[in-house]
Amino acid sequence: MTTLAHLPGIRSRRISTARGRFQVLEAGDPVGEVVLFVHGNIAAATFWEETMLALPTAYCAIAPDLRGYGLSDRLPVDATRGMRDFSADLHTLSGALGLERFHLVGHSLGGCVAMQYAIEHPQRVRSLTLVAAGSPYGFGGTKDTDGTPCWPDYAGSGGGLIHPEWLQRLKMGDRSDDSNFSPLRMLRERLLTRPLAPRRESALLEAILLTHTDTDNYSRDLMPSTNWPGFAPGTRGVNNAISPRYCNLSALATITPRPPICWIRGDQDQVVADQALSDVGTLGAMGLIPGWPGVVFFPPQPMVSQLRAVLQRYRANGGTYQEHILAGTRHMPFLDDLAAFMGVWLPFLSAVNGR
Repeated sequence: MTTLAHLPGIRSRRISTARGRFQVLEAGDPVGEVVLFVHGNIAAATFWEETMLALPTAYCAIAPDLRGYGLSDRLPVDATRGMRDFSADLHTLSGALGLERFHLVGHSLGGCVAMQYAIEHPQRVRSLTLVAAGSPYGFGGTKDTDGTPCWPDYAGSGGGLIHPEWLQRLKMGDRSDDSNFSPLRMLRERLLTRPLAPRRESALLEAILLTHTDTDNYSRDLMPSTNWPGFAPGTRGVNNAISPRYCNLSALATITPRPPICWIRGDQDQVVADQALSDVGTLGAMGLIPGWPGVVFFPPQPMVSQLRAVLQRYRANGGTYQEHILAGTRHMPFLDDLAAFMGVWLPFLSAVNGR
């Protein structure tokens, strides 16, 4: 069986549940205050290891590999359910681990999963931390802070956003740095601003390459469209699950009870931004995709502004949230500047526990 190298202090085990088998990392006090971490797309639980170890030892840090990622089972993702397959897995896994209430932390795609979980099980969430979280209206194909679709068929979102060369290199287990589409270059230049220690970089690259790339997981499943840019979301795999056709998390604004929310992001994030470099609206405006219909019909998706609008409605309904922007960091601020990340996040956790 494939294994990954872990930092000292990280414990790893495999948990069998009614929904499948999940690889789980743990650190800290096994009976301490639980913090449950959810990783992002093309990643795995190992990305959280530094953060888990930086928590005071009184906490119990838990991070699973999501279905189709890392060493968890290669379970299919029904895109038409949005984030619900992942959320249901978390709920079943938390039950198997005997967790009743916990602090929930989600990064990128994991932020969307965490929002879905909070919508479905708000009473289980002591606090919600969103780190460079995806928009509550998914990725691609919407034009304003209300998540209005650019086209009725949600063209410009889903599996068609994945570049064929990038996907092929991921499938081949490419470890080179000779292309803008190599996983290693993506890690070094798109996700981070600072170099990692070589052994740690190697471990994270191996985790990326464990991403399952069949049609029901990370794939280019799509439907042809007469609307620009020529494709609409399919029905299979994670990249369609985050299409706004299926992913709408705006109900977060109305949940009750309302856990405190902490939103942390990097000021140089190129992945989740109001002009994200993977968004066809941004690429069209830059002249990189022919036939762009213009800003009226297909502007760059205002991802950050969309999340802020939902959180402002959450506050108006009686909830609380705080937003922190970490200077000099990209899509993974907890790896770019762990000290700065913990400097804003630990006081939030401490305040919640003191309530």
